[in-house]
Amino acid sequence: MTVAVEKPEQPEQTRTAERPAPDAGVRGISRRAVVGAILLVWLVLFAVLRGRDTLSLAAADLTGLHRWFNDVNDSIGANRNSNPLFLYFFNEIRLVVDTLVTFVQHLISQPSDGRPVPWIGWLGVVGIAGYVSWAVGNWRVALLAVAGFTFLGLQGLWQESMDTLALTLSAVLVALLFAVPLGVWAGLSDRFDRIVTPFLDFMQTMPTFVYLAPLTLFFLIGPASATIATLIYAAPPAIRITAHAIRSVPRTTVEAADSLGATRRQALLKVLLPMSRRTVVMGVNQTIMAALAMVTIAALIDAPGLGKTVVQALQSLDVGTAFNAGLAIVVMAIVLDRVTTAAGDREEAARRSENRFLAWRRPLLGAGAAVTAVLVYLSHTYVWAAEFPGEGDVGRSVAQAADTATTWAQDNLSGVTNAFRDALTNGLLNPFQSLLTDSPWWLVAAALIAFGVVFGGRRAGLTTAVCVGLLVGTGLWSDGMTTLASTLVATVLVMVLGVFFGVWMGRSPLVDRLVRPTLDAAQVMPPFVYLVPFLALFGATRFTAIVAAVVYAAPVAIKIIADGVRAVPETTVEAATSAGCTTWQIITKVQLPMSRGALTLATNQGLIYVLSMVVVGGLVGAGALGYDVVAGFSQGQLYGKGLAAGLAIVLLGVMFDRITQAAARRVSA
Repeated sequence: MTVAVEKPEQPEQTRTAERPAPDAGVRGISRRAVVGAILLVWLVLFAVLRGRDTLSLAAADLTGLHRWFNDVNDSIGANRNSNPLFLYFFNEIRLVVDTLVTFVQHLISQPSDGRPVPWIGWLGVVGIAGYVSWAVGNWRVALLAVAGFTFLGLQGLWQESMDTLALTLSAVLVALLFAVPLGVWAGLSDRFDRIVTPFLDFMQTMPTFVYLAPLTLFFLIGPASATIATLIYAAPPAIRITAHAIRSVPRTTVEAADSLGATRRQALLKVLLPMSRRTVVMGVNQTIMAALAMVTIAALIDAPGLGKTVVQALQSLDVGTAFNAGLAIVVMAIVLDRVTTAAGDREEAARRSENRFLAWRRPLLGAGAAVTAVLVYLSHTYVWAAEFPGEGDVGRSVAQAADTATTWAQDNLSGVTNAFRDALTNGLLNPFQSLLTDSPWWLVAAALIAFGVVFGGRRAGLTTAVCVGLLVGTGLWSDGMTTLASTLVATVLVMVLGVFFGVWMGRSPLVDRLVRPTLDAAQVMPPFVYLVPFLALFGATRFTAIVAAVVYAAPVAIKIIADGVRAVPETTVEAATSAGCTTWQIITKVQLPMSRGALTLATNQGLIYVLSMVVVGGLVGAGALGYDVVAGFSQGQLYGKGLAAGLAIVLLGVMFDRITQAAARRVSA
């Protein structure tokens, strides 16, 4: 029985828009039937052809492409100091970046010019951090910054932390020099925005691992190539957000400036940029977070800092040391995030209260600057203010506590954790991985292309066909399918968590207020950090990488779904309630169907996040493409294979992104 609800104030056009299209259900049933038919045919052929044409490759085997990559690497190494392209371009870029990084390191982290300590010691750095945090934020943020930086020293990781900070600041500085002007250009020019958007999509789709191998080919291994990789990875958020900020300025404001005779330059400097300042600061925040995440992973190409400590600890399964260094990364990430977020809030407060907001702060800012200058002088002059006191007793205590907790968990929880791991591995992961890796490659390729067409349309199917063909060409089909299996299984788990918590948050403002800060904090942490606790629980296995990927990707999926559920019109929910629908019916028949766009977007973001984390899991026994990349850095004869593995990861990421984005557009249409 259908209950009519009268809403006389609602226009007829709105009622028509809310009414589902007559053939929407038919299209949905048809698509499900097609998917079912594809799976059925695949399973039947798998049973008949299992083990044939699998394109498997042993860990030490190389293809012609891998050998060619090795030859290219050897050729570049032999001609690096004679080829004009390297002499006058790549080597010059490396020299400039290396000079910048070395300068910042000598400033705050490394001894320089015969000094046993940096130019600015720990006391000066803490003073500068506190002053800058207070100047751009408030006293609470300043207190957090001082406490956070002091804690880094108490952990016994002061120099490692300052090395990480030096690389991050160097990369962010160079990235913003390019990203902000490009973002302004994209915000002013529709044509340039259309040109640059595909490149930004591609760059943000690529997992962090993928940036490392190609850049070492041109810039060698070391801090310079790590910084270049970091700035390339960190630039897209700043470009996108700056462009969005420029486009968000009300058109009437721009027209008013034009009517007063403002030139294009004056309109940009006096209107567009000042009104976009808060959003641009948010872009700086995202750039810093991306840079910090990349700097830690760049330890694989010999970048100094906390990332190297974590990598070495993970490779030796030293959970205590990895946890201590991972905690330092988290502390630094939280401090940098809070400071830049407070800077954006400060811009908004200053804009609202104008000069009155600044009048009482100017004398205090001057006094704070004087105190900071004294601290910097002391840290430059006296050893006690330059070298952090103590021997890292807090860090040793943290590491010992982590080791103790690991031992306790392994002794007392191994039954539960192993049962959970084995159930998921044997019940879901192994059968799905077997379907992908033991099926003939052409059968899997045909199924993937068919799914691309069904979910994303012909263009997505064509993109899938190209990616699959190139994936075969990399010679790493079997490893690619293993990574694909882990990624899809982890994404399913992410979406289960996303729907559960997203619906809960979307329906309850109280739950949203309680849970969202935790999700925001989780998104601040670099990927490395997630591996440490699950390494303690599950050991060095691919399951560790999958669980870490689920925890890493879940926050973004939960937030997207929560926002989608909250966006469902309240009148629609009230109408369903008045019609006698239960809570379960409202969720499954109203809110989730009307949030399909958010669900598809959450799947897109979940896949990309999961893929990047599954690949990082190569450090803890996840194998497949992640292991190939790591092995390429550590074993010279496998460099070409590692480079091909990076290409395979990009192809998987592009395929996932194109299909899910096309599906999102079809759902929203």
